Amino acid sequence: MALPAEFITLIESYGSEELSSVSRQLDSEPSVSVRVNRLKGTSLPADAPKVPWCTEGYYLNQRPAFTLDPALHQGRYYVQDASSMFISHVLRHLTADGGSVTYLDACAAPGGKTTAAIDALPGGSLVVANEYVASRAAILRENLIKWGSPLTVVTQGDTSRFGSHRHEYDIIAADVPCSGEGMMRKDPQAREQWSPELVRQCVGRQREIVENLWEALRPGGYFIYSTCTFNREENEKMVLYIMEHYGAKPVDIPVKAEWNITGAIDCCAPCYRFLPGKVRGEGLFMAVLQKPDGEISRKKLKPGKNRQKEKPHPVSADLQGLIKPGSAKLYWDGDRLMAAPETPLQISAGYPCIHIGTLKGKDLVPEQALAMSLLLNPEAFERCEVNRDTALDYLRSQAITLPEGTRRGIILLTYEGQPLGFVKNIGSRANNLYPNSWRVLK
Repeated sequence: MALPAEFITLIESYGSEELSSVSRQLDSEPSVSVRVNRLKGTSLPADAPKVPWCTEGYYLNQRPAFTLDPALHQGRYYVQDASSMFISHVLRHLTADGGSVTYLDACAAPGGKTTAAIDALPGGSLVVANEYVASRAAILRENLIKWGSPLTVVTQGDTSRFGSHRHEYDIIAADVPCSGEGMMRKDPQAREQWSPELVRQCVGRQREIVENLWEALRPGGYFIYSTCTFNREENEKMVLYIMEHYGAKPVDIPVKAEWNITGAIDCCAPCYRFLPGKVRGEGLFMAVLQKPDGEISRKKLKPGKNRQKEKPHPVSADLQGLIKPGSAKLYWDGDRLMAAPETPLQISAGYPCIHIGTLKGKDLVPEQALAMSLLLNPEAFERCEVNRDTALDYLRSQAITLPEGTRRGIILLTYEGQPLGFVKNIGSRANNLYPNSWRVLK
C-alpha cells in the first residue's frame, strides 16, 4: 500500500530535507535488533553489531523464529527496535548520581521500554508499568515476569488514576498513543489508518495524558515524552505545549554525532528524532522535560497498607528457602504464597510482589513467576537440564518425560543453565506446570 498523499504533503511542508527523505525510506526493509537481559544473559552471534546508544542492544543480520527460541521465553533477551532502546541512554544520563528512584512507565505495553528502564535505572529503583487496555496489560505482565526484576508493579487503567498520586514519581515516561507514522515501514495498518483527523485526535489524547500525569511527578522530576510518529503536531508542538502550560524546562541529553540522531524542527527545545535511513531503526521522537522545583509533598504510605490479611499459619523455614536469603519477606494471601521485596520506596499504585506458589492440600505448587524471578534460590529445587526440543515441548504445555533416575516431585527445568519452569515428576511422565495462557502455539 502506498503512503498516504496527505502524509507526504504534511511532512514535506516542514521544509526539512532529512524529514522529507523519510517517505523514500519507508518502503525499505526494517532492521532486527534485540536487547539482552544483563542479569540473565544469553548468547548472540559473535559478529552481532552493537546498538550504539544502548550497551545491551545488538543488531541481527536476519530475523530468526524468535517464538521457537526458549531463551526468549526465559526472559534472557527482548526483541526491540533499536530506536526505542534510546530510553536506556536517557535514563542512565538522568540517574548518573546512582540514587534509587521511583519510575512510572505510563503507557507501557508490551514492555520493551519498561524492561530497558529496569536495566538502566540504579539498583533499588521501583518501577510501575501501566497499560490502559486489559489484554495488552496481560502481555505486559507476562513480559515483566519473564524479565525477572522483583521491584516492579503492573497496573491497568486510564492514566487519570495517577492524578491523586501527588509527587510520588521521580521520573515519568509516557510513550503516548500516536498516529504511528514511524511504524509505516513494517505495519501496513499504520498506513491504512492514518489521516489528518487521526493526528488531531491523538494530539487531544496526548494533552490529556500529560495533564493526568503531571501532578504525580515530583518537583524537579523528569518527564520523558515520546512517540513513534514524525509530524510536528504530536512532537515538537507538544513539547512546546508542556513548556508553556506547565513551566517545564527542556533537558539536553548528550548524544554522539556518529549516532545520526536528528534534532528538533523549528523548536527551541532539544528533541531527538530517529529517522529511518539516518539510523538503523524505526521512527521515534523523544524529549525530556524537567518539572520546576518546589516543595516536595510525598504521600506517606504505611508498608503493607494494601496487603490482604495474612493466613494464620506461618511461613516455614523451608518455604522461606525458596528465595535468596534476605531478598524478600514471604506472606500468605489466602492460599497464595507471595514474596514482597524489601524497599523503602512506597507508592500508591501498589507494592512489588511475586506469586511464589499456591497451596493445594498440603503441597505448595510453585508458580512460573518464581522460576523467572531473580529472587529464586537456585538451590531450592532439584534441577534438570533439557535440550531445545524438550524445552519447546514444555513451552507448548505438553507432558514431558525426564531422564530415568530423576526423583519424583517438583523439578525445575533449565535450558542452557537458566531456569525454564517447573514440572511435577510422577515417574512415567512429568506434569507440565507452565501457564496455559503463555503456551507456544507454533
